[in-house]
Amino acid sequence: MTGAAVAGIGLMTGWGDGVSALPVDATTAAAGRRVVTLERAAVEGERFRRATRECRLGVAAVDALLRDAGLGRDDLRGPGTGLLYVTAGAYAASNLAFIAAESPGALHFPYTAPSAVPGEVAIEFGLTGAYEILIGGAAATIDALWRAALLLARGRCARALVLAVETFAECEDLCSRGRWLVRPPLVESAACVLLGPGPLAAAYGPVPEPSPLEIRARARAGETLACAPLIALALARAAGDTEGVRLTGEWRRRRVGLTLEAR
Repeated sequence: MTGAAVAGIGLMTGWGDGVSALPVDATTAAAGRRVVTLERAAVEGERFRRATRECRLGVAAVDALLRDAGLGRDDLRGPGTGLLYVTAGAYAASNLAFIAAESPGALHFPYTAPSAVPGEVAIEFGLTGAYEILIGGAAATIDALWRAALLLARGRCARALVLAVETFAECEDLCSRGRWLVRPPLVESAACVLLGPGPLAAAYGPVPEPSPLEIRARARAGETLACAPLIALALARAAGDTEGVRLTGEWRRRRVGLTLEAR
């Protein structure tokens, strides 16, 4: 057990910004679309001229978090901020593009690595603290939230960002091959949660079934893979439920849960 607090959440999905943009029913709102795309994020700087769409979305999600939390970039900068990045496939598009290119070269090769998104985020915001990458769907994000709570408890960081990015448009055919893993509509998303020390006790472990919050997030947002638990947390926070949150997530038939509750 360890203490944590949610200081802010940045959320962008194919439906729009924040939980208020989520439809009541994602399947109905998708109107037959298999993929609901998220527009290329408008981030500034020459360095992003050649950055992939998922890298730009990761940076934009952290900026959205800062606006939500009422913080500035200097509040994150330095060794006190940990960064945990989770994705099931937000490096697939860049890998496919590199393989399919007529003359793939060193310019785009670095973006084929899963570290491309958190690397760009760390550079942009000056993050030099604890750093982890988890590959997988919603279960990996539950793992990341727990890992963030442990880093806080052990004094490895003063605050921790848990960032998830999922894109599908460029690799829709690849996603369709894993029908048992994903259920349309696939909704592109980028979400970031800031955790700090606080009064909420975190308990983690395997669970037999999805929580009502997971079911509600899936119904409203659609299939967002690693972003799903962060969307669920944003829904709970928007409803004012910050002291009894039970998050669950599944990936490849492994289901885990994290409970945040007042001591």
